[in-house]
Amino acid sequence: MAVKTVTLRLEAYDRLRAARTWPGESFSQVILRATWPEPSITGGELLARIRDVDPLFTEDELRSIEDVMRADRPPADKWPER
Repeated sequence: MAVKTVTLRLEAYDRLRAARTWPGESFSQVILRATWPEPSITGGELLARIRDVDPLFTEDELRSIEDVMRADRPPADKWPER
């Protein structure tokens, strides 16, 4: 098994040590058990990705959708006060 020596700040060492689930768990086991969140993208990056693919709707379809949304009204109140 190959090994690599790393340098940690004391704060990082303390956090790694505190993350052990049992006293004999190695730092390698702690690190391999750890998960990190997937990086998120910015709104600008999302917009760029969307522009790179074929549009989902034509301009006419988008206009039709907007017309329907503008005409949409809430349903009549089924429980009016008496």
